[in-house]
Amino acid sequence: MLSEMPKLDLVLTDPPWGVNNQNSNSDKGRGYRPYDKQAPSRNFLQCIGDDVPFDPGFLLHVDNLILWGANHYSERLPSSSFWLAWDRKVGKVGNNSITDAELAWTRGTTYRTVRIFRHMWAGYQRDSQARKKHLHPMEKPLALMTWCISWFPNCELICDPFMGSGPVLEAIKTFGKQGIGIELEEKYCEIAANRLRQEVLAFS
Repeated sequence: MLSEMPKLDLVLTDPPWGVNNQNSNSDKGRGYRPYDKQAPSRNFLQCIGDDVPFDPGFLLHVDNLILWGANHYSERLPSSSFWLAWDRKVGKVGNNSITDAELAWTRGTTYRTVRIFRHMWAGYQRDSQARKKHLHPMEKPLALMTWCISWFPNCELICDPFMGSGPVLEAIKTFGKQGIGIELEEKYCEIAANRLRQEVLAFS
């Protein structure tokens, strides 16, 4: 599929990790707040492909890559000296189902280090988009995806083959670059289109 596209400058994506995450939050009583009717827990569709181990092999022909959740499938990736880390609790470690941090494997830069993006994003505790509902069970903040793209300033055509609700495409738009988004679930395609509809995004 990606091999049939124009040459991509960067693939930035958060694929299914193969952890079979259960997204029936309301049915399982997760996030339930009887005292706050403005913050009900929500069920989401299951992520397609999350019930089997993720194989990133079809992406490895691209020179510049950022793959989130790569610690779950790192044995299928070449070694990398540059990793990105997202501290999503800003140092507040807690014993709950929300992970403290997430990791991204990268390729295509000369950096030999780890860089950390500190941005609270734990349930309704968020440093951005505080008044907006989560649109996808694995949704990441626009600010994070914008930060990711900033590491590859010369990349003009960027693809997210696991688009979800579209935060990568929205970040691409803020830079005025070209973007390609791919998503199997029609509902999330509609959500992504809605979040981008106020301005035209350049597509190849």
